Amino acid sequence: MLKTGTMIGGTYKILDQIGQGGMSVVYLAINEKANKTWAVKELRQEAGIGSGAVRERLLAETELLKRMRHPRLPTIVDVIDEKGNLLIVMDYIEGNSLKEVLAAEGAQPQERVIAWGKQLCEVLAYLHGQDPPIIYRDMKPANIMLQPDGSVKLIDFGAARELCSSDVREDTICLGTPGYAAPEQWGGCGQTDPRTDIYCLGATLFHLATGREPAAGFGDRFTEEVKGRELSGGFQEVLEKCTRREPKERFQNCQELAYALEHYEEMDECWRKNQRRRFWGFAVTLLMSLVFLGTALGAWGREQKLAWETYEAYLERALSATEEKERIDAYEQAVSLNPGREEGYLALLEQVFLAAGEEGSVSFTKEEDALFRKLLNRETSDGRTFEMHLKGNPAGYERLAYALGLAYYYDYEAEGNKNYAVKWLNAAAASQTLPEACRERALRLGKIGEYYSRIGQRNRAGDLAVSYSEYWEDLTVLARGNLLQKDNAVTALRMYQELASQIHSRTLEFRQAGIEREELEEQLFLIQTHLREDFTETDWEETGLDKMRRRLEELLLEAKRQVAAVYDKKG
Repeated sequence: MLKTGTMIGGTYKILDQIGQGGMSVVYLAINEKANKTWAVKELRQEAGIGSGAVRERLLAETELLKRMRHPRLPTIVDVIDEKGNLLIVMDYIEGNSLKEVLAAEGAQPQERVIAWGKQLCEVLAYLHGQDPPIIYRDMKPANIMLQPDGSVKLIDFGAARELCSSDVREDTICLGTPGYAAPEQWGGCGQTDPRTDIYCLGATLFHLATGREPAAGFGDRFTEEVKGRELSGGFQEVLEKCTRREPKERFQNCQELAYALEHYEEMDECWRKNQRRRFWGFAVTLLMSLVFLGTALGAWGREQKLAWETYEAYLERALSATEEKERIDAYEQAVSLNPGREEGYLALLEQVFLAAGEEGSVSFTKEEDALFRKLLNRETSDGRTFEMHLKGNPAGYERLAYALGLAYYYDYEAEGNKNYAVKWLNAAAASQTLPEACRERALRLGKIGEYYSRIGQRNRAGDLAVSYSEYWEDLTVLARGNLLQKDNAVTALRMYQELASQIHSRTLEFRQAGIEREELEEQLFLIQTHLREDFTETDWEETGLDKMRRRLEELLLEAKRQVAAVYDKKG
């Protein structure tokens, strides 16, 4: 144990003991010259296992953390071996652990827990995205620090490991915390992988939301454990899926889990029952109407009614509707009549959700996204979702996938969300029916969308996970040829904006990757040439594209200035 006032490494002065765990003691220390406080973790000689094993585990934690750079992880600044004691100097994290928060306040509000869960998904996704992936394996309230600004940080990497690439099936024996640990952490149930962390996070979120600490085997008794708890049905379903015994039945990665937490209300069984009730109500009403018409008007009347209540009639009704809600309802009715046809989905997306606003702007809002996914997830009487029915029509499904991928990529909340777009763009890229230009574009945009989750990260060797030279190649392919002729004016302008924007924002990275100045300037010149020569017959005002054109011209000027500034700078 270190005493108050002790100097370590000739730099850090111990101020106080601030924590103690099974393997270590944590102190608050100060670098008086820099007037900055740090946390110092000391190996506990009296730990229950051999000091050599403890030392090895702490060194492993240190090596992992030393190469990590993430806002939700502490940073290691120094490792001191002083008289046989291993001392690790790291960021001092203000605040309390979520274990202390639970002890002081009890169960936390569901929305607050979900917000924490999304932050933890973010940092776990970062760890799992390393090369090789890092599995944390000890998620629990005691290892999560709540900072004064309400954000959380993950601490204590004593149980973390790099994912093995061997065929070893059982790599972990009795490692983790009972109740929070997944079955595979206790031997006999396979190798730990990213889905192990998903189980641990699910158990942790359950504890935070209910105030009840999970016991060993918690996932097998989830229904009994959650009974009587004030949790929404959708959130319960998310937690239940996290903590299933078989890893293949859980969420397969943290991106899936984060998405489910963001949209948990859609998983609510009550919502599904209401949708089924509405469907059957509609079906019964329609059947009664047909019977009544058959009795009153005979065969001719039935034929007339059936002729009106057709898919096309609902589409026409939507086009003539003056209120947005009427149009949405009409398109939903059309899709409900035949969920295997794509026209209703596409019209709802393009004619309603992607319709230009008063100033010509387009935004696929979060609320519209939720409505669209609810429609795709609606079930028919055979238990299949509308999306499943549409997949039975490959050409229609691929058309929708392409349109939806572009909507997420460019228009989600006006800024675009490339991560949401990847699933749909990949489906379009694998199409057997879309035009080659669309398939190629979907492939490139999908790759760029996947790049965005890894840009700036480094692998084990310290190299960037994303090669900016490959990234540059994919970007330039996007803008190759006459895009107006291959696709349409809107898509062409968007592609050119994407390339110009990336040249402007990532000039330095491209230069460091060996991309010559002339290559960047050539692409900007080509865009300007396409804009001048390909759009000669375009009436900008009439088509409502003038704002996009002017923004592209501004981007080209900004990108040219940025290229000049970066490449003219010495060094």
